[in-house]
Amino acid sequence: MENETKLLSVSSSPHVRDRSSTKSIMRDVCIALIPATAVGIYNFRLSAVLVILTTCVTCILAEWIWQKCMKQPVTTSDFSALLTGLLLALNLPATIPLWMCVVGGVFAIIIGKQVFGGLGMNFMNPALAGRCFMVLSFSSAVTSFTIKEGADWMYGIAVDATSSATPLMHVKTGAMMGDLPSLKDMFLGTTTGTIGETSVIALLIGAAYLLIRKIITWHIPVIYIATFVCIDFIYQCVMGGAPYPILYELCGGGLMLGAWFMATDYVTSPITRKGQVIYAILLGLLTALFRFFGESAEGVSFAIIIGNCAVPLIERFTIPKPFGLEKKKKEVA
Repeated sequence: MENETKLLSVSSSPHVRDRSSTKSIMRDVCIALIPATAVGIYNFRLSAVLVILTTCVTCILAEWIWQKCMKQPVTTSDFSALLTGLLLALNLPATIPLWMCVVGGVFAIIIGKQVFGGLGMNFMNPALAGRCFMVLSFSSAVTSFTIKEGADWMYGIAVDATSSATPLMHVKTGAMMGDLPSLKDMFLGTTTGTIGETSVIALLIGAAYLLIRKIITWHIPVIYIATFVCIDFIYQCVMGGAPYPILYELCGGGLMLGAWFMATDYVTSPITRKGQVIYAILLGLLTALFRFFGESAEGVSFAIIIGNCAVPLIERFTIPKPFGLEKKKKEVA
């Protein structure tokens, strides 16, 4: 009987074996966003459907055309472009003109992703890159929440065209409790806002799915939110304000959407646990600064983008040194 030769595959550490693939991870994140997407469509009806379809189709086409032109392998089937389009749509108001959605989708894919080498090479979240570009280019349209005249836009009610401030804007301008929507409405999602940010319960259901599937860990989102709450509490105490805005800050705006679905992006967040803690604290601090002292009531998108830019610096000081490297340096000295 001949001896069988067994070949060993030797690779550098860390030695991690996992059946997950880029396609399965992106698919799971898309599935996790279904509850928030469904609530957005229920609230804003046809307008939301058109925005979601426009951004998703634009992102997929933009990636396909770019890769064909650059003679690169086409990766549109890995769900990453679809996820970018879906996240971009959920961060936009339902009444935004569709041509702006096309511009934002093209920017997200081409500038936010492909020019840096594609998935895995981009240094910032493509969907947030597209949204921030749209905020700077089309500020009025992206931050305006208008009920169209005669349109079956929100809850199926036809009304005159009116502008409605988000709960966060009410809090920022010091509105009285009677002017604010109930926390129950904000938790369930029957308030004004972008397509995907209104329902906290829908976002938490999606977050629970990601945690169960082990696509993400709790560290970044929980520390991010906890840091923001601590700073918010200190701010309210210093300013002598009522404690209720803290709950409105949590349930309103894009904090939950950003913390669970964008701050946890594999490519643009630190890989070490220590780095993730520093990154999350930075996001909480930046979000608080933007919300409390900025012109806008929001701040999550720009906080995460800046945090993405800081990730290389964070990893420089938190990635463990190879075994024996420090000793070798001392010997040379």
